[in-house]
Amino acid sequence: MAGRRLLATGVTGYMGGSFLAQLLASNDPNIQGLSFSALVRKQEQADVLAKQGVNAIVFRDLDDGEFLKSIASEHDIVIHSANGFHTPSAKALIEGLAERKQKTGREVYYLQTSGTSNLGDHPITKRYLHPESRVFSDTEDIYQYMAEREALEVWGQRTTDLAVVRIGKAAGVKTYVIISPTVYGVGLGSFNKRSIQVPLLIRAALATGTAPYIGDGRPEWDHAHIADLSSMYEIVVAKILAGEGIPSGEQGVYFATAGRHTWRALSEAVGQAGHELGALETAAAASVTLEEFARAWSGGSAQFAELGFASR
Repeated sequence: MAGRRLLATGVTGYMGGSFLAQLLASNDPNIQGLSFSALVRKQEQADVLAKQGVNAIVFRDLDDGEFLKSIASEHDIVIHSANGFHTPSAKALIEGLAERKQKTGREVYYLQTSGTSNLGDHPITKRYLHPESRVFSDTEDIYQYMAEREALEVWGQRTTDLAVVRIGKAAGVKTYVIISPTVYGVGLGSFNKRSIQVPLLIRAALATGTAPYIGDGRPEWDHAHIADLSSMYEIVVAKILAGEGIPSGEQGVYFATAGRHTWRALSEAVGQAGHELGALETAAAASVTLEEFARAWSGGSAQFAELGFASR
């Protein structure tokens, strides 16, 4: 696939920046043959990426749909990591890829960065009555399952993922939704090197003296190191470029996982580390209510707090 062009969004963020860095450092000959572009908000960010051989494009924001569509139409692959909850930008990028395919007659590919809160249940509020203690297999229709969940409860990230698959299918664009769990570790990119969940718990512990967990903290999530997740993106892109025909669309929903933890165990680990470093007087973690956590650490959103820090 000589002469192919890849566009990445969210590259000043933790995950998008790591994915771009991984691809730029790849030893895969097909990936090395790519031309890389990235969308950024500031000229100084563009200047940093330009030194790395990236065509950095300064744009207004994700609401500028016509601009996104136009830029995407000049590329063959798009990795969208800027905002998994923003459906209009995903739509615009996919439509731009469709124009590229029409002009060149070549296949185009869209990767959507998502998260496992899509599958989270509600152990505190009991809004969703079926605890997600099951482990999904490759034989199950994850897309259909998410559609059924969305009919019961609207969740912006899941809304976008479903739209990606639907719009991509209609437009003839091959789509891949990569659903990540708790991601940890120092980022690989040039800008933000911190994730969301673990740093938030650290900030909460430093502010209150103890690392919080919601309720009994027993629900489990999976986790993956940012280096492993970035390698997964590299593998997917390499397989696309090699023409291996990996599943896309309704079958192209992928999960990244390398381990599992309970929320209480995660907070206890934060407490232990803080105590060993002398930043906390006690290593103990503390149970808080959903309302307390939401008010202090998730902008008042109980839905975000429960799905992102208390669900299974």
